[in-house]
Amino acid sequence: MSAPVAASASPFLATIPSPDQGVWYLGPVPIRAYALCIIAGIVVAVWLGGRRWVNRGGREGTVVDVAVFAVPFGLVGGRLYHVATDWQKYFGPDRNPLDIFKVWEGGLGIWGAVALGAVGAWIGCRRRGIPLAAFADAVAPGIVLAQAIGRLGNYFNQELYGGPTNLPWGLEIYRRIDPATGLSDPIAGVAVDHTPVAVVHPTFLYELIWNVLVALVVLWADRRFRMGRGRVFALYVAGYTLGRLFVELLRADEATHIFGVRINVFTSIVVFLLAVLYLFVVRGGREDPQSLRGKPLPGDDDAEPVPASVTGDAAEGSEEATEESAEAETRTTSSGKDDSSGD
Repeated sequence: MSAPVAASASPFLATIPSPDQGVWYLGPVPIRAYALCIIAGIVVAVWLGGRRWVNRGGREGTVVDVAVFAVPFGLVGGRLYHVATDWQKYFGPDRNPLDIFKVWEGGLGIWGAVALGAVGAWIGCRRRGIPLAAFADAVAPGIVLAQAIGRLGNYFNQELYGGPTNLPWGLEIYRRIDPATGLSDPIAGVAVDHTPVAVVHPTFLYELIWNVLVALVVLWADRRFRMGRGRVFALYVAGYTLGRLFVELLRADEATHIFGVRINVFTSIVVFLLAVLYLFVVRGGREDPQSLRGKPLPGDDDAEPVPASVTGDAAEGSEEATEESAEAETRTTSSGKDDSSGD
């Protein structure tokens, strides 16, 4: 949960209200908005990634198969990164190390989620016999959209906000308590009333909007330049980290600092530079659609064909290559005739 923020002098005339609560109960079962947002993001990422994979020439269902490995690895990696960089929340005086397992209270670092999720994706891709770089390109826009949806979970948890502001889109923060005990409970509690204790920068909203814009840019660039070989994923990483850098500078929640600067600021800069370097170093268009089919599966004789849009592009490229070859052969033949006539 974020550190207390001093109340703003804003008259609260045009601000964004926070939800009264982020947890509802179905009998004894808690329904947590944060968890629902994470699940919704995963569903969107898998759905969009699956459509893009098929459109590029891959088999239907491949993204789901790989997600079986990538998603659990990503969740574990995200939690490990959060615990490693915000260890003071779980260790030390008055801290409970068992809180590490309370994922529903928030705390998933995207850097760890992507890193360890990539390991899971690599395992899944190896099993299916498909190139990891091509798979990453297909799922990149869906991942950043999932991140946008996940930020709504921070909204319901009243966490990850910035410092006080008088801007019209300031976020109202309410005092929440546990109705059963009357004790303060910022995550699972219910708002006492709608009198804000602070009005702050809604950094979750800034990042949400930025992520949607990154997804649109990545989709446009991929369609316009027919990118491949991991370059779509690199573009997503570069775009996301650029926005995350500025969001981190606005956040006021607890975080580990290095030289007085939040650790995620340094992480954003380093990852951004690596992604840009990859974009400049790696060249080449999309992979051959047939290479995305993977290992033979039972019933391949009756399997669905490569989508027409993909085969059409491949055929067009084949025709261009054939025309170039024919032109080269003609030039060679003409040159040979000239030489013979000169003799």
